[in-house]
Amino acid sequence: MVKSNPVPASFQGHRDRLRQRLGQTPAAVADYEVLELLLGYVLTRKDTKPLAKELLRRFGSMRGVLEARPDELLQISGFGAALLTFWRVLRETRVRYAASDLMQREVLATPQAVAHLAQARLSGNPYEECWLALVDGSNRLIAWQMLRRGGVAEVPVYPRDVLEAALVHKASGIILVHNHPGGNPEPSSQDCLLTEELQRLAPHMGLRFLDHVIVTDGDCFSIVQSQRI
Repeated sequence: MVKSNPVPASFQGHRDRLRQRLGQTPAAVADYEVLELLLGYVLTRKDTKPLAKELLRRFGSMRGVLEARPDELLQISGFGAALLTFWRVLRETRVRYAASDLMQREVLATPQAVAHLAQARLSGNPYEECWLALVDGSNRLIAWQMLRRGGVAEVPVYPRDVLEAALVHKASGIILVHNHPGGNPEPSSQDCLLTEELQRLAPHMGLRFLDHVIVTDGDCFSIVQSQRI
């Protein structure tokens, strides 16, 4: 019979003390110690302090660690496939938490509200993705869905795809969103032309084209509100 190695008493005692501190005074627990505990749920028989400190050194902050790309994480010694799966679950939990209020039919009143929803999903994404926020007549969210994934510098989107999706969901209004992985939220000439075409076509189909918002990890740009067209 194969016996699993027991958890070293020194690690278990240290983790127990960390959990106790987290329960009593969570703000007093350092970032690397929170990461230690988090990593310990996967690396149950390993001292996770060195890996936690290396992750923070490499990515600069807790946010940087949680939003790091899979290829970047796998470059860190000790960060393997099991941890990567765990990180993906964490990310998806955060994304769905950020979207939960809006998915309860809250009003999308500003580009910032749309950007917050999009940044939770797209931060750290090395590729451009185009998403649609579809709303009813009171601008309450009906659907939030990916329309298309592109490459590192562009994502091909056609007005017909946008309008067809709105009709399928019986939406009244459309907000188009895409990310710029390079970090510059300024629209390209193609972004502006697409926005102009959708503004022209949507009313003919009984739809309102409300905005085209470009997001980066820390910024957003509303083409409609900027009056670029």
